[in-house]
Amino acid sequence: MRASSLDLRYIAAPMVNQSDLPFRLLVRRYGVTLPYTQMYIADRLLEDREYLEYHLQDLSLASDNPYNRPVVAQLGGNDTDTLVRAGRKIQGLCDAIDLNLGCPQESARDGHYGAYLLPQKDWPLIESIVSAMSKSFTVPVSAKLRLCQPTNKTVDLAQKIEGAGASWITLHARTVSAKRRRQGAANLEEVKRLKECLGVPVISNGNVRSFSDLECNRNFTSANGLMVGETLLGNPCIFAGPTIPDPVDISLEYIYICKEYPGTSLKIVQTHIRHFVEFQCSRRSWFPKFRAALSATNSLDELERLLSFNVERWRGRFPRGYKSDDEQATPAELHSDIGDDPKGTGVLNDSSDFGLALFHPQV
Repeated sequence: MRASSLDLRYIAAPMVNQSDLPFRLLVRRYGVTLPYTQMYIADRLLEDREYLEYHLQDLSLASDNPYNRPVVAQLGGNDTDTLVRAGRKIQGLCDAIDLNLGCPQESARDGHYGAYLLPQKDWPLIESIVSAMSKSFTVPVSAKLRLCQPTNKTVDLAQKIEGAGASWITLHARTVSAKRRRQGAANLEEVKRLKECLGVPVISNGNVRSFSDLECNRNFTSANGLMVGETLLGNPCIFAGPTIPDPVDISLEYIYICKEYPGTSLKIVQTHIRHFVEFQCSRRSWFPKFRAALSATNSLDELERLLSFNVERWRGRFPRGYKSDDEQATPAELHSDIGDDPKGTGVLNDSSDFGLALFHPQV
């Protein structure tokens, strides 16, 4: 597939343990034109069979679903040959391969990849990697980077990456910080400057918290596309319009996709559900109780019941599947909490009481 055939307007960012197949399918339903996978560690794809098979399944399981493709697979590493060999393992299951030059985590610092390749001494290595990838793969190659230090060097590096064969470049316009991934606001002036200086498409990443921010970002930077990460975790419909989805509705929709395409770990699913609910309900008095109950679930069915019964009652609504919408709630039903928590701490007194309340509701 040529890069020109990919729709770069609305992109789901690569996120560690959060760019799973069900989440990619979910956001594609709501306006994302191009999702990324999480970063794959190149040497692990070659050396860890279980790791390779897990991610190959993630890429191939939904081959019957029209929202499965296109998808960009992201690689992290610092050895040209390793990255090329790793990319060849996955190129048949994706539509482009991206080189991670933006990861700020301590693991990236220790392994000397991601954003820790941005110092000027490593620019020849970056050029070598991008050139080899673009010449070796059957799919386009792109790069996602952060700001160099000093920031005015960012354009110089991006031009070298473009010259090495990258089909587009994404700029997360912040400098690297292992302890604070989003240290300050993204500097969109640098995205604008990059767009003015490059011939390949430029994607802007940063400073999107609401639907209105999308237009503001594009108008200011003139970027070819917008990439959203953290905000998309809370509102996976941000590209679809200003309406924020009901947190239970979107959580259940995600769970149903997980059931249709199994394989995502329960911990990852729980984290997504927490983000969906937290985005709108973090200040509700029942939210700490929800966090505790969420951690106690052991299956997708238990998650579904937590949302359909407990969360709906905590929100003053009828539990789903128990009463018709036209029935009236009693005051006791609307204001009762699930489980035995006389002090209102959000912590249930007894795990057995919690199990009875959550999984054997009496309505």
